[in-house]
Amino acid sequence: MTTDAVRRWLFGALGALFVGLAVLGALLPGLPTTIFLIGATWCFARSFPQVSERLLNAKLFRPFRAWMVPGGQVSRRSRVTALMMMWAAITLTVHLALSAASPNWILAGTVVILGLVGTWFIARHGRA
Repeated sequence: MTTDAVRRWLFGALGALFVGLAVLGALLPGLPTTIFLIGATWCFARSFPQVSERLLNAKLFRPFRAWMVPGGQVSRRSRVTALMMMWAAITLTVHLALSAASPNWILAGTVVILGLVGTWFIARHGRA
């Protein structure tokens, strides 16, 4: 087997793993879906482009497509819901980090900074 064939199959296997995690994320609250779909699409685009297209058109992942496709539009309601859920989780995490016997200020600060980055991304992404 050539090096290109090995790389292709490794990307395909990694893409399949990401799809499995994305399916779990679509069914389980708290587990992300979009980032795994982005990873799967990236892997399949480099190994099996036809699988990448089928993935983008799969019925289960259609609600997340706007986040994956460049120039995709996400409704205001979806963005607001995503931001509210994200900040609820951030608030809980910061509260737990700071209410422990020894408060973890670094963790709390990191979570808030990453939350601000996520907020910027969601707020500017594909306005519908």
